Amino acid sequence: MDTELLIVTVVKALVELAGFFLLGQGLLYLLAGKKREQNLAYQILCVLTGPVTSLTRRITPKAVVDRHIPLVAFLILFWIWVLLSWAKGQICSAVENRCEPDASPAATAEPGVVSGVAGQAVSPYNSRSVSARWIVARPGRPSSSVGRAAD
Repeated sequence: MDTELLIVTVVKALVELAGFFLLGQGLLYLLAGKKREQNLAYQILCVLTGPVTSLTRRITPKAVVDRHIPLVAFLILFWIWVLLSWAKGQICSAVENRCEPDASPAATAEPGVVSGVAGQAVSPYNSRSVSARWIVARPGRPSSSVGRAAD
């Protein structure tokens, strides 16, 4: 992987992580009500989002109220994420085959089928009560002709 692609990907992942922390903090702000300051999860999210909100406080004008800083930080992170996504697309399109899709078994799996034992798969859509039905994919047949394995 190229260095510039690696840097953009890592920074984009960190921006996504910070954005999800801010989103979680906002959700807990709404759900926890007035007791949110005693909520351990909310306190952890406040610590994790502290660097982002303090940086946002430094770069925003004093006219912005302190309680709006997390929202402003989320919006700034969103636009940074958009910019990084665009940059990653530009890096990948600059040279052919620079960003090849993942060829791992997880990336090429059939949608809606979760891997099970070797040669078998579990479909989350075909479960009954607690036990799931095991289905075996038969080579050369479409997924609609997948049958049930003997229990």
